[in-house]
Amino acid sequence: MKLKLDLHPIYNRGGEIDKALRGIIDEAIRKRATEVEIIPGKGSGQLKKKVLRFLDQKEIKALYHRIDKDAKNHGRLFVYFRHK
Repeated sequence: MKLKLDLHPIYNRGGEIDKALRGIIDEAIRKRATEVEIIPGKGSGQLKKKVLRFLDQKEIKALYHRIDKDAKNHGRLFVYFRHK
């Protein structure tokens, strides 16, 4: 199962971004999804950096397996999960 989170509608609301990211991570765990696609968009790269900082937090990092940046489209990230 693959989930998708597009951050375009809330790009300028920091608190909502964190809430949306946490929500999609929790949903992926609950639904046992193997992949989450996060779309911060291309822009200046600030939103992507915020997403990467969020995913790099110790308690969040423990929840997923790895992150890939799309080689063809720098406006999206993939977060992969391993469920036991």
